[in-house]
Amino acid sequence: MKSGIHPEYKAARIVCACGNMIETRSTVEEIHVEICSSCHPFFTGKQKLVDTAGRVEKFRAKYGRKEENVEQSAEAAVEA
Repeated sequence: MKSGIHPEYKAARIVCACGNMIETRSTVEEIHVEICSSCHPFFTGKQKLVDTAGRVEKFRAKYGRKEENVEQSAEAAVEA
């Protein structure tokens, strides 16, 4: 390896938006992140549904089963 071309590897602090701080090593002294393992739904088991401008309802209206179709299929199942 050539000497003098590699960046300095030093102690670093990762700061999450939730306030959690993680100590590690990096070429950058401080790293800011929006989500970490303490607040991510995969690790915490809590599901956060963020609905921006009614996108969930818009999706359900476009692709979801209609109420009348659900009722018709339930009636057909009872009659059979």
